[in-house]
Amino acid sequence: MPERVVPGRASGLIPLDVADALWAGLTTDSPVPTASAALTRSPANAQVGYVLLGGRVVATVKASGGRWSVAEMEVRRAAAELNAVEMDCEDLVRIGPFRGSPEKPKKECDEGTLTHWRRRITREPQEPAEPERPVRRDGGRPSHLAGIDWQRILVERTRDRTARTWWLPRAVVRLLDAAEHTETQWLHAARTRRESTPVTEPHHRRARPADSRRTTGPDGSTAPLRPYNGEMDGHLYSVLSRRPGTSRKVAGWTCAVCRTSPAAVLDHCHEHGYVRAPVCQSCNTQERPDHLYRNDIRVANHYTRLFDTHAADWLRHWHRCPGCRARTTLPLPHLAAWTAHVACRSLRPTHRDARGSRARKPCGVLRVSWTGSQNAPGSCLLTVAVDFCPSGEHRVLTQVSYREAAKRFGAWLAETAPAVAAAAGPDRLDGLPARFRPVIADTDGEGLALF
Repeated sequence: MPERVVPGRASGLIPLDVADALWAGLTTDSPVPTASAALTRSPANAQVGYVLLGGRVVATVKASGGRWSVAEMEVRRAAAELNAVEMDCEDLVRIGPFRGSPEKPKKECDEGTLTHWRRRITREPQEPAEPERPVRRDGGRPSHLAGIDWQRILVERTRDRTARTWWLPRAVVRLLDAAEHTETQWLHAARTRRESTPVTEPHHRRARPADSRRTTGPDGSTAPLRPYNGEMDGHLYSVLSRRPGTSRKVAGWTCAVCRTSPAAVLDHCHEHGYVRAPVCQSCNTQERPDHLYRNDIRVANHYTRLFDTHAADWLRHWHRCPGCRARTTLPLPHLAAWTAHVACRSLRPTHRDARGSRARKPCGVLRVSWTGSQNAPGSCLLTVAVDFCPSGEHRVLTQVSYREAAKRFGAWLAETAPAVAAAAGPDRLDGLPARFRPVIADTDGEGLALF
């Protein structure tokens, strides 16, 4: 696209309509779909002093002639950051609705453009759509968040023809979470400046929106997130969750897994009760096992990332729990998923591709169930089966004892992540719980996240 330049703008400011055209042109080939009129169409509002473009806050100012403008360089930087995002449309994260989610007051939801963006999306009236199909809507409602046209990639799923849920690609969820955090910090810094400004004029004279907005630019107004360096290692979640100020401290870290998004929750081992690390909502969702029932897990596609492409990072994260690290294994649900996905991979039958190619596809969907617990290894048994076989077969592939599964995992751990395996071992069992006990209620469930 030919660049539109406004002559005579020595300050680098361009009007909002020109910025809209520049943003659209620069993000044409972006993997994340963007919206037209991202700077001028609701919910963007230049008069509040800023607009959001991707994960960046771009300050707005009133230039000569009374026209709202933005810095051209900031628009280009935001577009470059968005174009660098890698998005897998099949890697979806549920954004709602969740049972038991507390409704927030309308005033709180109106404080910022992206504040509680999940609730904003799921509250929007949705037209009926087929399951697994992108939802598209027209009309005068807000069509973008931070310049992202989320309606083009929002997926509706329906269970039992009654429960409707909404899903977005994981990359977009992380991007919107980061943008929400940046906006929150920006607004907090702006509010702090206003409160610390000495009052030297009557209220009706100093309430000048244009001037006050210019003092809240993004330069130096947001506190940078700090990397997590094991500050909470060895702490019990039941203790930290009740300590005042913990949630604010968690929000100041980057996610310990992806190391890009702001942390939102404290991930913890539900079997031993120890804190692992602060993680973002996206990684917390990806890490959670896909329980069908209490002792039954469906091994979905995201386990490919957990045990294949990003295995070393996730193994390091799980072994932040002293209990799992000392026993050189995983929590039972994760070990069961690993057994089906890795140890029994060669047993999974394949079928010829229906499209006529010579390639063969893995049969159905893996499911693993177990009896007993890891604290009674002699009686704990994992059963790996196949569901949804194309030829109508539902078969049990194998049964693996807990001891055998743990032994196989230990050998695989030493080969896959030697540094993680070297830090583990049975010489650190002192002080660990001798038997399984639910330390606290599971607050990582639907709508129950502590922070």
